[in-house]
Amino acid sequence: MMEAFRKAILQAGPPETFALKTVQEVIKPQKQTKLAQDENQLLENMLRTLLQELVSSAVQSGEEIMLYGKSIDDVDEMQGVIPRLLDVVLYLCEKEHVEGGMIFQLLEDLTEMSTMRNCKDIFRYIESKQDILGKQELFARGKLVMLRTCNQLLRRLSKANDVVFCGRILMFLARFFPLSERSAVNIKGVFNTSNETKYEKDPPEGISVDFNFYRTFWSLQEYFCNPASLSNAPLKWQKFTASLMVVLNTFDAQPLSEEEGAENNLEEEATTFNIKYLTSSKLMGLELKDPSFRRHILLQCLILFDYLKAPGKNDKDSSESMKEEINSCEDRVKKLLEVTPPKGKDFLHSIEHILDREKNWVWWKRDGCQPFEKQPIEKKTVHDGTKKRRPRWRLGNKELSQLWKWADQNPNALTDSQRVRTPTISDYWKPLAEDVYCWKGLRFSARQDLEGFSKFTEHGIEGVVPLELLPPEVRSKFQGKPSDRSKRAKKEEMRSTSHQVEESQIATPASEIEGEGIRADAEASVAVMDTDVSTATGNNSQGGTPTPEPDEHQKQSPDTDVGQEAGQLEADAEVETGMIDGETDPEAESDHVG
Repeated sequence: MMEAFRKAILQAGPPETFALKTVQEVIKPQKQTKLAQDENQLLENMLRTLLQELVSSAVQSGEEIMLYGKSIDDVDEMQGVIPRLLDVVLYLCEKEHVEGGMIFQLLEDLTEMSTMRNCKDIFRYIESKQDILGKQELFARGKLVMLRTCNQLLRRLSKANDVVFCGRILMFLARFFPLSERSAVNIKGVFNTSNETKYEKDPPEGISVDFNFYRTFWSLQEYFCNPASLSNAPLKWQKFTASLMVVLNTFDAQPLSEEEGAENNLEEEATTFNIKYLTSSKLMGLELKDPSFRRHILLQCLILFDYLKAPGKNDKDSSESMKEEINSCEDRVKKLLEVTPPKGKDFLHSIEHILDREKNWVWWKRDGCQPFEKQPIEKKTVHDGTKKRRPRWRLGNKELSQLWKWADQNPNALTDSQRVRTPTISDYWKPLAEDVYCWKGLRFSARQDLEGFSKFTEHGIEGVVPLELLPPEVRSKFQGKPSDRSKRAKKEEMRSTSHQVEESQIATPASEIEGEGIRADAEASVAVMDTDVSTATGNNSQGGTPTPEPDEHQKQSPDTDVGQEAGQLEADAEVETGMIDGETDPEAESDHVG
C-alpha cells in the first residue's frame, strides 16, 4: 500500500487529479468520498510510516529534507518528495475526505525527526500554507497539535542565537490563533522567573570599578524579573527603592549629550540586538554612556511601575506611602527618558502610548478574555409548509375590526342616552369661565383681604367669597361664626373708606369736603333702611360727623336681627364694589347731591 502512495506522489500534476483515487485504491473505503474512523486510523499510520522512511532516506543521502527526491520533471517548482506528500494529505483534509487533524500530526512528526536547520525549511512550508491550515474545519481539529509543535520548537531553539526564528514562530502563532485564544494570554499573570541575569559577585583584580554600584545596578534585575514580589513585601520594596535611587542619581550625575546620542546609531544597533544584557564589570563604564542601554533600564522601571499601579491589582497590599513613592519614582524616570538623546521626548511619548494601550489588555484579561469577533446574524429560513399566514382583518387591524363587531352586537349603542357625547360649546366653556373668575377673585383677596384669603385652604373658594354673594344653602355653613364675619366686615369697611379718601384726594383735591359729605349721606341712607335707630343716623348726616364704626353699632344695637345684618353687608358690598372698580357711580353721586 505504501508503494502505491510512493508512486502517486511522484506523479506530475495537482493533487486533486489523483489523491482521492489513490486513497480509494489503497484503502477501499465503504464510502467513496469519506473514510470511516478505523479507515482514517489505518491511513494515518501508513502515511506516518512512509514519512519516516522518506526522512531516513534523506538523512542517509545527505540532502536537505524538504529538497529530497526532487522530481526531474518538476524542475521549475523545485519541490521534493516530502512537500509533495504533505500537499496530497493537505488536499484530502481540506476536502474532508480524511480526518482534518492528519496533516498536523504529520507536521509534528516531521519536526521531531529533523534538525533545527531542516526545521527552518519545514516551518517555511507551514507559513506558506497558513491560510489553508487556518480554515475552521482544519483549525478545530489540529490547533492543539500545532501549538504543541511550535512550543517544542521554541524549547529546542537558543534564545540568544535563534532570536529571529523564535520571533517567526511567535508571529505565526499570533496570526494562526484568534485574538481571544485563552491559551496565549497568560491569564494568571505568571512571570518567567527562570530568566535570571547573572553577574559577578566578587570584585575583579586589577580593575578600578565601583563594585558596590555594579552590584547595586544589576541587583535590580531580580525585581524586574518578578514584579509581583514587591506588592506584598515592604522590606523588599524599601531595598528596591534604595537601589533604584542610587542608579537614578548616577544617571542624573552623568547626563548624555546630543553628540553622544548621535554617535550611537540605534537603527544599526537593532540588527545586532542581543536578548540578554552583557554584565561584565569591565563594560560598566561604557554601558553607562550608551543611550540605548540607559533607555532599556529606564523602560524596565516604567513597566514595573505600571504593573504595581494596575487598577484593582494590589489595592489591598499597597499602602498610601508606597503609592506616593511609585508616582515620585515614575515622574523622575520619565524626566530622565525625556533628556536621553536622541529624540527623548518622542521616545517617551511612544512609551506612554504603549503603556496606556496595555491597560486595555489588562482589563480584557480580567474580564475573562471575551471574544472580539462577533458572529454574523443568521437569517432564519422558513421551511415550506410551516410558514404562518398573517391574519387578515376586516377593517385593517384588530382594534377597528373589534369595534365594528361590537357595533353589530349593540344596535342601540348610538342612540343610548347614557353614552359619551360631545358637549355643547357653552357647556364646555362654562367651567373654564368659572375657573377664570375664581382665579381673579383670589388675586383680589390676596391683595386686599389676607384673612379671608387664608380661609381658602380650609373652605376652598366658598370661604373667600362674601356671604351675601353665596347661595342660601351654602351661606348656612358659615352662619355660625358671627364674630369672624363682623371682624371681616369691619376691616373691609375701613379699607374701603381709606381707599376712597385717598382716591378723592388724588383725583379732585378741591372737592374733598363735598365728596366726604356725599359718602356720609350714602351711608346714612343705607343705615336708615336697615335699622330702627333713625334719630342718631339723621344727626350724623345733618351735622357732617363721621359715621360710627361697626363695633360701635354692635355696642349700641346688640339685638339687631339677621335681616338687618344682611342689609348692612349688602351696603358694604356696594361700597366695596366701588372701591375695586376705583371710582364711584356718577349717577348715584348726582342723586345724593340733588
